[in-house]
Amino acid sequence: MLIGEYYHTLDNKGRVIVPSRLREELGEKFIITRGLDNCLFLYPMQEWKNLERRLKSLPFTKSETRAFMRLFFSGASEVDIDKQGRILLPPLLREHSHLQKDVVFIGVSNRAEIWSKEIWEEYNHKSDLSFEQVAENLVDFQF
Repeated sequence: MLIGEYYHTLDNKGRVIVPSRLREELGEKFIITRGLDNCLFLYPMQEWKNLERRLKSLPFTKSETRAFMRLFFSGASEVDIDKQGRILLPPLLREHSHLQKDVVFIGVSNRAEIWSKEIWEEYNHKSDLSFEQVAENLVDFQF
């Protein structure tokens, strides 16, 4: 399971160290693509295959499905972790998620996400304000 929050820095070539705790779950090769809320999604290969299968079952006759599939898959890249534990983030994806220097990796159960530190802190602050309300509306069990 992918969990936790980790702060790292992009180098001047667009490389970033993947936290070792996340590397264990993601594997040496995984998929990175555009995410929602201005972040990037990182999927272990098996999870990517499961997601791809589910997305293929959506009705391609709907324009929203076609638009989502185009953007989601066209932005996807298979990445390898180098000997120093780094990955190269493609320029298209760095631009999508506004990544410049300071980044945050977060684990979200079946995927990891990469956020610009500034955007993550803003999102996290807004989410903290409504966490209890969201939990009350979505979760039907006791913590």
